[in-house]
Parts: sequence; structure tokens; C-alpha cells
Amino acid sequence: MFSFKQFTIQQDRTAMKVCTDACVLGAYADVNGDETTDRVTHLLDIGTGTGLLALMAAQRNPMANIDAVEIDDAAYSQATQNVGTSPFADRIQVMQGRIQDYRPAIRYDRILTNPPFYTNHLRSTDAAVNRALHTGDLPFPELVETVVRLMKPTGQWWVLLPPYETDLLAEIARKAGLYAFKRLSLRHNAQKPAFRVVSGYSYTERRPEEEMLIIYERADVADQAKSQSKETYSSDFRALLRDFYLIF
Repeated sequence: MFSFKQFTIQQDRTAMKVCTDACVLGAYADVNGDETTDRVTHLLDIGTGTGLLALMAAQRNPMANIDAVEIDDAAYSQATQNVGTSPFADRIQVMQGRIQDYRPAIRYDRILTNPPFYTNHLRSTDAAVNRALHTGDLPFPELVETVVRLMKPTGQWWVLLPPYETDLLAEIARKAGLYAFKRLSLRHNAQKPAFRVVSGYSYTERRPEEEMLIIYERADVADQAKSQSKETYSSDFRALLRDFYLIF
């Protein structure tokens, strides 16, 4: 179980648990838009898993109706449970099935995706883990085709991937007319390279705005006669997640 300030995630039956980078995606992605020219009222979470991104979006945007689609039986059941016990149950609809087969009557202002990204890695003996981690059920070309089909011309798509897969997806998206306008690179600390990238896509071609988020920083702590160093959450990370994490 993972408790946030306004909702709780039960995750005992899902292959993918709550992780820091997914929380960053949920807190960073633009889910509100501009109230006059780009008001966000319909949002789609592709591969909702535990329902985390849908719930974070509902907390951040009280006007949005959110559809969350999940293919895995256990994850769908758990997401339904998590949404049902949240304050946002009346605005989130959890549905089971392949997103490639999803045919809603509307198109979306925002689409959020934390997709599987492993391609050539060794597979697990657990089918649920394979489905959550490997691209076999949702290859990048099919993901891009789905976004193009479901997103409004003025919409935005926000996606979380490792750096290498981010570049692969960007090339596929570009050929489909989707262009990255913002990229947030996540680093564990200042000494380590980026391990995840949050990208925002739209139909407008432009040079992406590049940002960096360092999750941990060094804090010197005096311990009687000796000094030891430990890591603590950075001020930027605290500012981004303060509406969600109980410890902030």
C-alpha cells in the first residue's frame, strides 16, 4: 500500500508498483491547460496500472473527466478498487481492454502514458510482469497510432521512458506528425546520468524545452565528533510532489 495525501494506492495484485518516476510524470505533466484557450476537460490514461496517474490528474484538475484503460485483469481490478475508494471516483472511469481496440465517442485534451519499454531484455516467467515491462502488447508504432487517433488537434501527450527509448519514440512520433515540445530529464543525483525522461508532445513542430530534475541531493549531518553524508530529497523534487507525498 502507498498512501498519498488525498488517496491510497493498493498494489498487492499488480506487477508494477508505485515508483518515483511515475509520480514525477503525474505531478509534472500539464493536465490543466489554459482556462481560456486550452481548457482540459477530458483526459486519457493509457495502461493505468494501479490507477496512479489517473488519480493524480483528478486531484490536480477538478474539472477533468478521466478515462483509464488497462489490459491486465489484476491491474484493472486493483485500479478499479483504488479509484472507487478515492474522492475522485465520480470523475474516473476504469475500463479493461487493449487500447488499440478502444473506440470512444470523444477525443482527448490530454493523454498520459507510462508505457512498457523493454524490447530485447530477458523476459520474466510472470506474464503480468512481461505485460507491464515489455513492449510486445503495445509496440511504440501502435502506441503512436493510438495517440494520433484519440487526441484532439490541440491536445498534448505526456509519456515517461528511459533516455534511449525516448529517442526511439520521438522518431516514430515525428513521422506521425507529433513533436516533443518539452523534456524533463530525471537524475537520481547530480553525479549520475538521466535514467528517465518525461516528454510532452503536440502537433506543433518546435524545438523542445529541456529541463532537469535531480531527485536526491547531499545533506551533511553532524554526528557528534564525526560527520557523515546522506541523500535527501532535493528542494525541486519536494516542490513538485508536495501536494501528494505525506512526508512533505
